[in-house]
Amino acid sequence: MITLIKTDAKHRDFLHLVKLLNEDLAVRNGDDNDFYMQYNGLEEIDHVILAYSEGKVVGCGAMKEFEKRVFEVKRMYVLQDQRGKGIATKVLQELEEWGVAMNLKALVLETGLMLPEAIGLYEKYGFDKTPNYGQYIGNDDSVCFRKELKFPSYES
Repeated sequence: MITLIKTDAKHRDFLHLVKLLNEDLAVRNGDDNDFYMQYNGLEEIDHVILAYSEGKVVGCGAMKEFEKRVFEVKRMYVLQDQRGKGIATKVLQELEEWGVAMNLKALVLETGLMLPEAIGLYEKYGFDKTPNYGQYIGNDDSVCFRKELKFPSYES
């Protein structure tokens, strides 16, 4: 069973997973890694989801403010031996629910062509490709996504 907790970027389990994520991305990104890493600092991240299985941290995701009522999904990672179990989807769902509770209107994110499994995850989860934003404009290796958040309708 997967247990999810909300925390911040100072949590030691999050820092551990970010270290593993950074090592993985350094291999995948190759010479372009320094470009991407400059945008992956943890200073502005106050919203982190950690996923645990049998008491062991197995995945994470985070979000930070991008613009008014829009947050950017950052630092999504699942341990390699835990992939394919729906953990990333659960983390995304929890981030989305947190965003709805915060009255956000959308989530955005950037991933790269060298991460086809991430692209598949985001497309499957309902993110729509959008023109590259900010520092990713003109970067042919970046793929940007956006998901409008839907608020529950309450019948009276």
